Amino acid sequence: MPISNELLSSTLFSIRDGEVDELFQRVPFLDFAKKLGGIEYEDGGIKIQRPLAVSNHSTITQLATGYEPVSLAVQDVMQPALYEWSDFVAPIVITKKEELENAGEKAIVKIVEARMRNVMGLLRREINKQLVAGNSTVLTSLGTLNGVLTTTGFLEQGTPTAAGQTNLVGGLARSLVPDGNGLFNRIFDAGAAFGTNGIRGMHQIAAETSARAPLGDVKLVLASEAGYANYRRALFTQERYIDEKQLNAGYMSLAFGNAAVVQDVFMPDATVNGGGNAATMYFINFDGIKLVMHSSGDLVVSPFEYIPGTTARSAQIYWKGQLIADNLSSCALLFNGEAF
Repeated sequence: MPISNELLSSTLFSIRDGEVDELFQRVPFLDFAKKLGGIEYEDGGIKIQRPLAVSNHSTITQLATGYEPVSLAVQDVMQPALYEWSDFVAPIVITKKEELENAGEKAIVKIVEARMRNVMGLLRREINKQLVAGNSTVLTSLGTLNGVLTTTGFLEQGTPTAAGQTNLVGGLARSLVPDGNGLFNRIFDAGAAFGTNGIRGMHQIAAETSARAPLGDVKLVLASEAGYANYRRALFTQERYIDEKQLNAGYMSLAFGNAAVVQDVFMPDATVNGGGNAATMYFINFDGIKLVMHSSGDLVVSPFEYIPGTTARSAQIYWKGQLIADNLSSCALLFNGEAF
């Protein structure tokens, strides 16, 4: 009995949610963004628009007698940061030859399931690589946290001034904001000596980001493998763990303050950054950096259809979203801390 497109499609639909959950559990940034409010959904639009306050609305009038004229000089404080959507798709294909060679409904269904997991794994790796390191050769329209490789990466290694951090944020210059506080990420150079400077730098970053955070605090510290190992070495005598079952993850993680510290293999090292300093730790406040996804484009699986002119049929997994920044001063980068 031939297997209908409806049967194959229902197989994909039935395992999609499980695959998406696995995707998020395996990728720290996506995992914690999902659980801590770092993902927003939009219903449409040609671009993603985020209004940013780039100036002061009015001026202050000091009163000595109470009869002084009040200055009514005001200006529009909002300017939109605009982001292009990033769209990508990956197919799941099965041919008539494969169907005949793997007779039986269960055999074909297992092939489809295996390919579904394989494609999800492919998407997971590429999304993760681009968001964290910015060096995907496929998802080049998706934003990145790495401010070294591109002129739009969010977390730069320069001093938090107009001269030190020059990347654009949604097409806007960081220097547009008074004192640059809202769009300049905080930094700390560990000086290639994490054992001496690392913990001090992490506390310095915590203080600076907390003082500039409009809402919340850093909730995730994304670390390189060397950075994670160095942090454990520094805490060897007083290591503290949190149980992430509170966040529905089910594995143990180091903590720094209220933030989970997790390692990511795609953190950009010196080679990725063109011989420059490695990014050792990203400090992420999900009120400052978010992943915006289209409400109908969150790894959506299409029904199986026959491919014209061939004996094959295929389904597609489609994603539409973008990484955006609302406030970078509440996020930070600790770099040059790979050596202990």
